[in-house]
Amino acid sequence: MTPRIAKNWYSAQPLGDGVTRIHERHVAHWLRCNIWHLRGRDRDLIIDTGLGLRPLTEAVATLADRPVTAIMTHSHFDHAGGLHQFSHRCGHAHEAGIIAAPTDANTVADSGFLIAETFTALPFAGFDHRQYHVKPAALTGHLDDGDIIDLGDRVFRVLHLPGHSPGSIALFEAATGLFFSGDVVYDGALIDDLYHSDAQVLAASHARLRELPVNTVHAGHFASFGRDRMLTILDEYAAGGRRLGDPDAWVAGAMAADGDDG
Repeated sequence: MTPRIAKNWYSAQPLGDGVTRIHERHVAHWLRCNIWHLRGRDRDLIIDTGLGLRPLTEAVATLADRPVTAIMTHSHFDHAGGLHQFSHRCGHAHEAGIIAAPTDANTVADSGFLIAETFTALPFAGFDHRQYHVKPAALTGHLDDGDIIDLGDRVFRVLHLPGHSPGSIALFEAATGLFFSGDVVYDGALIDDLYHSDAQVLAASHARLRELPVNTVHAGHFASFGRDRMLTILDEYAAGGRRLGDPDAWVAGAMAADGDDG
């Protein structure tokens, strides 16, 4: 039976502090990334852009008529697939070459997560997950550790936190303690064994997080959490837990599990 065409591809959930979490609602919860919309006085931010199968203006209409900077926390397909939709797009120089000339291999779109069961509806007629490829989106600006992003009424500091990937970055707002972590930490199995991952480097990045005065972590996947939960996740990873293992077995287990993270 052919899946239906989705009427609404995105869902948007305001979380306060000018932050909205956007989901590709018909992408399985075990894959879809959190797309973050941050409202500023002079400019908005979009942190990560999902698979890019439909325009993000469907979720946030004002993106069409306000200045927007799209931030790529890293170049993996589930986070950077929609980057091409934005004219002002920034990320770390270490992964600029990947997103400028993406392949299924360098964006890890060939890693076994994109299967028919990933989708509960189709984004458009004729969609075939086997034909999905990240579109080129050359960065218009580079971000590195210590850089400041000023939205006019709020300021974010960039942290370069490699390990999951060499150019992984995160954003921290000191005034609120909000931390947008990408895939450096989230409340799930952490991935440190991709072609350009480095577990030792990731552990060093985690050590930096322990010193960060975080109140709330808005992560790249799953639900948000507080500082105590972050420290627990880091402790469990350091002790040898929270590993993905075999991707096919993990995906099979995720599909068999009942429920969603919301």
